[in-house]
Amino acid sequence: MSAAALRAVSEPRRRQILRLVWDRERPAGDIAASFDVTFGAVSQHLRVLHDAGLVSVRRDGRRRLYRARREHLGPLADVLEGLWRDRLEDLKALAEAEERVPGAEPGRVAGA
Repeated sequence: MSAAALRAVSEPRRRQILRLVWDRERPAGDIAASFDVTFGAVSQHLRVLHDAGLVSVRRDGRRRLYRARREHLGPLADVLEGLWRDRLEDLKALAEAEERVPGAEPGRVAGA
């Protein structure tokens, strides 16, 4: 998984764009019409997603059609799932540590 892909999906509008092009190809103008920013701003977001390998682009006359590259999003999902799993394990360990300390205040670990 590339750092560029992680950076690309860290921005909320780019995640929205990925949702729009997840199931079907869409022209840049239609994508831009879904946002309250300029076409140029959406175009920059599309470029970042394309450069990160997360969307494909196809020319159809004067139009550019975008679609999510699901095969490139799989490794990203694995990375994010791993991060989530690690955080849940940390939370579980903290909760178990609190259970072992009699009279400890919730949210505080003994000795802290």
